[in-house]
Amino acid sequence: MHLSQKQLFLQYIAQTSPAPLALEIVSAKGIYLNDISDKQYIDLISGISVSNIGHCHPEVVDAIKKQAETYMHLMVYGEYVQSPQVLLAKALTDLLPANLNSVYFVNSGTEATEGALKLAKRFTDRSEIISFKNGYHGSTHGALSVMGNEDFKTSFRPLLPDVRIIEFNKEEDLQSITTKTACVIIEPIQGEAGIIAAKQSFLQKLRARCNETQALLIFDEIQTGFGRTGTLFAFEQYKVIPDILLLAKGMGGGMPIGAFIASKEIMNSLSHNPVLGHITTFGGHPVCCAAALANLNVIVKDNLPQRAKEIERIIKETIKHPKIKELRINGALAAINFDNEATNMQAISKCIEAGIITDWFLFNTKSMRIAPPLIITDEELVRACTIITASI
Repeated sequence: MHLSQKQLFLQYIAQTSPAPLALEIVSAKGIYLNDISDKQYIDLISGISVSNIGHCHPEVVDAIKKQAETYMHLMVYGEYVQSPQVLLAKALTDLLPANLNSVYFVNSGTEATEGALKLAKRFTDRSEIISFKNGYHGSTHGALSVMGNEDFKTSFRPLLPDVRIIEFNKEEDLQSITTKTACVIIEPIQGEAGIIAAKQSFLQKLRARCNETQALLIFDEIQTGFGRTGTLFAFEQYKVIPDILLLAKGMGGGMPIGAFIASKEIMNSLSHNPVLGHITTFGGHPVCCAAALANLNVIVKDNLPQRAKEIERIIKETIKHPKIKELRINGALAAINFDNEATNMQAISKCIEAGIITDWFLFNTKSMRIAPPLIITDEELVRACTIITASI
């Protein structure tokens, strides 16, 4: 018997939920996904904040083709001088504050978290890590240890020791940061909590407390980076500079890549005692770096962070319904909050039926996720928002 692709998917692909969407997408271009039955969807979550410049952007595709024809994997990261890595690191650091001048490339956001936690412990010679309730930094063991949601952690304990979780936006809790603390890891805008922004005064006092105790401050911009919130990086809006910056998702134009970025002084601590203090085989893959550089060039050239602000305005003006309890939004990253999970899940299902891909949040099942590609037109966005309102 010949099995369909969907049957093969269910039989051979490891499942992470009891009832996967199982949409069979055969092509994607710009903001649109097309399935096997020729149904077209607007991807209103950008593959979870990945496709910031849309799917299969021609400049990214061209960069991938050219690099794939030149060379792909050569050697474990950090041993050879590889032009795509060098050019991307230079382009990134040119756009960042002076202290963020050394880039370690990895394959994903959770790997960026893992590398940063090791770096902080190595540089400070301390073991305590502080993170925040409802914070999300990935799902590998170290990242899971600093996750701020017990439901997703309890089945995998024991995890890293010396992790303390404090309340987000609660200034009194900052006194928990002491001279025993290696680092504090925080999302300036919490993603999986349902788009909860840090208060400016809170982040500024957090920076001051880290300075007092000489703990390193890690900003996780895995979901908020690359124009998503109205500036190239969300921390620019707070006028607070981290010691280590985590990037991924929207970095590669659809290719898998992440990075943790620090000062040369901090990063050099991974090069000795022991040598190869952090290592990756595929991190900084030449094809992914070439794609990421093309992606970054498009974002800067087309001023897509400004476009994110315009997307915010249109969403605020267009999505209105009495069942909406609250709309939390930062640029092109939004959460529509309802009174209960059932209303949200029903609305999401109706949206998908009507050709709009949306989703919920890991730690907030009462809120609908909206994070469109930054290239979406006003007309396309208004149409999508109208469908969302009707679905609610």
